Amino acid sequence: MTEEFLMILAIGFLAQLVDGALGMAFGVVSTSAMLMIGVPPAQASALVHTAEVFTTGASAASHIYHRNVDWRLVIRLGIAGVIGAVLGAWVLSNLDAKLMRPFVAGYLFVMAVYILMKAARIPTPRDAPAGWTAPVGFVAGFLDASGGGGWGPVATTTLVGSGHAPRQTVGSVNATEFLVTIAAATTFFVELGASPLQNLLPLVIGGLIAAPLGGWVVKYVQARTLMTGVGLLILGLSSWQIFTAVRSLL
Repeated sequence: MTEEFLMILAIGFLAQLVDGALGMAFGVVSTSAMLMIGVPPAQASALVHTAEVFTTGASAASHIYHRNVDWRLVIRLGIAGVIGAVLGAWVLSNLDAKLMRPFVAGYLFVMAVYILMKAARIPTPRDAPAGWTAPVGFVAGFLDASGGGGWGPVATTTLVGSGHAPRQTVGSVNATEFLVTIAAATTFFVELGASPLQNLLPLVIGGLIAAPLGGWVVKYVQARTLMTGVGLLILGLSSWQIFTAVRSLL
């Protein structure tokens, strides 16, 4: 195995482990890493979403097994999320990669700050889904596909921040992400073709190894601890990407 193969495998494993436990991070962490090694934004998002077809399926099964899923949330998030993901993937696929790089990095930076803000304030859980769950799903799906990540940071943090129970929110967002990812990956395939196998395979393998652990970890690790860690990680990665992207445009 090459050094690059092992590095991408480790990225897939760590990103999916946190994603399964926190309901976010696979997309933003993996996309940040792909951008760091020089993959264009649209191709990076396509690669990550193709890998997520496999990892989100395994993660969803884990959360269903551990009874972490609120199917009312899945229904409300799913339909709107799929529509948003298709639109976001189409937009990113038809824009210039060099011009999009600083904007994607800036978006990831904002997501990192948002995660850290939500980590500091997790309110008392509510019993029923909020009425605006579907619009959250649409926005999260669009930003996830167009920015290379964001389904979890937008959907999970918004729902938990509004009082939804963290365990059921994480499980439901992970389960719904499988549908959203299929929609985005299919759109990217139509627009850009298949993702490079040499990068896709280790990302999938690493994610599949970690995916079954997510449903277990979410029961025992504090959400605030994970949110803070992933927020700081993405903040550092996106800051470097913004610096290099802006420097390349000057």
